[in-house]
Amino acid sequence: MQEHNVKQMIIKPRMTISELVSQYGQAGVLGAGRLARAVSIVRNMFHSDEYLVFLSMAGPMIAGGLRNIITDLIRNNRIQIIVTNGANVVHDIIEAIGGRHVRGAMNVDDCELAENKIGRAGDIFVETSSFEKLEDFLMKFLNDIPEEQRVSGLSPSELIGELGKRLEDSQSFIRQAYLHEVPVFCPGILDSMLGLHLALFGQLQKLRLDGLKDMKILHDKIFEVRQVGALILGGGLPKHFTLGANILRGGIDSAIQITTARDEDGSLSGAKLQEGISWGKVKSSASFETVIGDATLLFPLIIGATLDMKL
Repeated sequence: MQEHNVKQMIIKPRMTISELVSQYGQAGVLGAGRLARAVSIVRNMFHSDEYLVFLSMAGPMIAGGLRNIITDLIRNNRIQIIVTNGANVVHDIIEAIGGRHVRGAMNVDDCELAENKIGRAGDIFVETSSFEKLEDFLMKFLNDIPEEQRVSGLSPSELIGELGKRLEDSQSFIRQAYLHEVPVFCPGILDSMLGLHLALFGQLQKLRLDGLKDMKILHDKIFEVRQVGALILGGGLPKHFTLGANILRGGIDSAIQITTARDEDGSLSGAKLQEGISWGKVKSSASFETVIGDATLLFPLIIGATLDMKL
């Protein structure tokens, strides 16, 4: 094994993000070195025309401030497929229709928040009035879809595409995904406020979702390309759906994952990407890196450094 001495990091005034990450890369293979390697992997994905790039999102990434970054990645054709939990779809719609996310605190009285009709995700507060706006919007949205289309069996990604067609906020990632023909897959759509309102609407009028249809839409895309990459924020169902979808093509070719989960309990969220090799979800020849930490902190740094390198 070739040895390289660790170089001590040097911080200078007015450093660019890429210069900072370059210092990380010389420092070693601990957290700083892993982040630098993740930047290199992402840069290679973005630089190659052969890659189809997934963005997988679990956790409150939109409420946590990543909305504009994701929207810009879509606009600039950096990502071609999105897999997300229902929460990120919901919070994107809330922003698009005039709702808001408020900076709060972790050390609060949750009973008092409930009395004041405020829900929280960590230190992010969302007023109940925003969810009331969401309900009104979704009921009108679903009523506006012709009944013939509603009963024909829309897939979840097609339903989200219909949302993108109707949203007017240019910063909505759902809107930009629709405009740039980036499918948004949401395999756990029922496990969200969106799913609740779909279920309530379905009690009153005809509505049918066809989840199997999304598998064909997804597989048609991944078998058209030579290489597949993935940017995985958090774990859970979006991560599993992203990796599992690529089993039939022998696994993904490149990936980074940012997670705070641990791997000792065998959970998928905490599993290092190399574990996916054993399942055929990740190619043995793949380039990959797992970075431990908060995605709302690390993902902007990785993307900022990647784009700072003038692809």
